[in-house]
Amino acid sequence: MTAASATRKNNIHPYLVLALVAFGVFIAADDLTVISTMLPRMIFDFEIPMPSGLDDAAWIVSSYLITHVVAMPLLGRISDIYGRRLVFMACMFIFAVGSLMVAQAGSLNFLIFSRVVQALGGGGVVPVAMAVVGDVFPPKRRAFALGLLGAVDTLGWIIGPLYGAFWVRFFTWHWQFYLNIPISLIAITAAWFLLSYSAGQREPVTSLDWSGAVLLSIALTFLNVGLANSGGQAASGPVFDFSTQAIRPTWQRIGPYFAVGGLALVVFIGIERRVRRPLINLGMFRQPNFTAACLINFVLGLVVIIAMVAVPLFVNAVLAEGVTIDDMIKSAAVESGKILSALTVAMAVMSVVGGWLCGRLGYRPPIISGLLLIAAGFFQMNTWSPTITFDRMAWHLLVTGMGFGLVIAPVGTAVINAVQSQERGIASGLVLILRLMGMSVGLSGLTAWGLHRFEVLSRPYSLAEIGQFIGAITAQILNEIFLAASIFALLTIGISLILRADKQVMPDIECP
Repeated sequence: MTAASATRKNNIHPYLVLALVAFGVFIAADDLTVISTMLPRMIFDFEIPMPSGLDDAAWIVSSYLITHVVAMPLLGRISDIYGRRLVFMACMFIFAVGSLMVAQAGSLNFLIFSRVVQALGGGGVVPVAMAVVGDVFPPKRRAFALGLLGAVDTLGWIIGPLYGAFWVRFFTWHWQFYLNIPISLIAITAAWFLLSYSAGQREPVTSLDWSGAVLLSIALTFLNVGLANSGGQAASGPVFDFSTQAIRPTWQRIGPYFAVGGLALVVFIGIERRVRRPLINLGMFRQPNFTAACLINFVLGLVVIIAMVAVPLFVNAVLAEGVTIDDMIKSAAVESGKILSALTVAMAVMSVVGGWLCGRLGYRPPIISGLLLIAAGFFQMNTWSPTITFDRMAWHLLVTGMGFGLVIAPVGTAVINAVQSQERGIASGLVLILRLMGMSVGLSGLTAWGLHRFEVLSRPYSLAEIGQFIGAITAQILNEIFLAASIFALLTIGISLILRADKQVMPDIECP
C-alpha cells in the first residue's frame, strides 16, 4: 500500500499533511533571513566593534547557512530509512533546542554555536517536507503541491526581515527565538498524528550511502567555511580579539579549506557514479534545463542576500537617526524592515505573474525579464548616498523584487519538468541547496569586499577623523556591491538562453 493510499485510508486529507510540513518549512525559512534586521542590534548587544568586527558578525548568518546546506541532503536521505514522521519530529525538536540556546546566548561564540544547532534542525525540515509531498500526493497533483511548498518557503524567508524588525522595535530579538519553542512543539504534536502513514515506510539501514553523506558534508562544510573566512579574519574561524588590527587572510591560510572541500567533492562525485543507491543522482545534471535552472537559482541566492544584508547595513550606518545609539538602532531596524518589505511584497506578487507568463510564453521570457529588472534595480541602488530618501530606496527595491519574483516560478518549473517524477523531491532539494550556496558566496563576497575597500578608503584619514566619514565610506562600498550584483544579473541572462522549451512547461495539474 502506497503512502498516498494509506493517507486516504486513515481519512487524513493530503492537504492537511501539506499544511503541516509547510508550517515547518515556513518557520525554518523565516529564521534564515529574520537575522538580517536583527544583526545591527546583536552587534550592539555583543559589543562587536565596527567595521573591524564585520567578519565576526557575519558568522551569525553564515554559520546558519553552512549548516542549513549540509543538513539538507543528509537528513532528507535519513528520512527514507527511518521514516518521515520520526525525522520531521526530530528536526523540529532540534530546531526548538537551538532556538532556546540562541535566546539564552551570553557570548558571540555561544550564539554562533547555537545558530548551528538551530540550522541543523531547520535545514532538515525542507527536504523531509518535499519527500512527504512525494509520498502523499499522486503524480498528477505532486508538482502543484511542490509548487505550494516552494511558495511557502519563499514567503518565509522574504517575510523574515520585517518580522525581525518588529521584534527589535517593540520587544527584544530574544523573543523571536523563544516563540519558536511553542510553535515547534505544536508542529511536533501535529506530525505525530498526521504523518503516521510513514511509520512503516523504511528501507534497510544499509541503503544509506554513508560514504557519500560524509564526503558531501565535508565538502560543503569546508567550502563554505573557506568562503566565510575569506571575508577578512584568519582562516581558523571567527576571531574575537579586537585589540589589534584584523589580519587579512591569504591563500596560504584559507587555501587548505578549499583544497579539502574540493578534494572531498571530487571523491564524492566519483563514488556517487558507482554506488547502487547514491545520495544524489548525478544523471540529473545531464539535462540542460535542470543544470541551467540550478545555476540561475545559485545566482539568485547570491544577489538576494546582498539586498537582504546590505540594505539594513546601509540604513544603520548611513541613515540611522536618534538621540542615543539605542534609538538609532531601533529606528534603523524599523526603517530597514519597511524598505525591505517593498522587495519582499513585490517578490511574492510577481512570483504568481512569473508562473502565469511561464505557462504561456515558456521559460525564457519571464526569466530574462526578471533578470533585467534585477539588474536595473541594483543599478539604481548604486546611486544611493547619505541624502537618499526612504521612498526612493523603496522604489528601487520594488523594481528589484519584481525581477526576483518573475524568475522564481519558471526556474522551479524547469527543474520539475526536467527530471523523472520519482526524482522531483531530490531535484527540488538540490535547487534549494544551490540557492543557499549562492547566499553563502554572496555574503562572503560582500564581507571580503567591504573590509578590503574600507581599509583602502580609510587610509587618508586619522583615527580622530574617520568617525566623520564612516557614513560616506560605507555608502560608497555598498554602491560598488550593488553595481556588482547588477552585472551578475545581466551575465545570468546568458545562462537562461540554455533553457529549451518543452511540452511540459506548465503541465496540466489536477488541482483541488
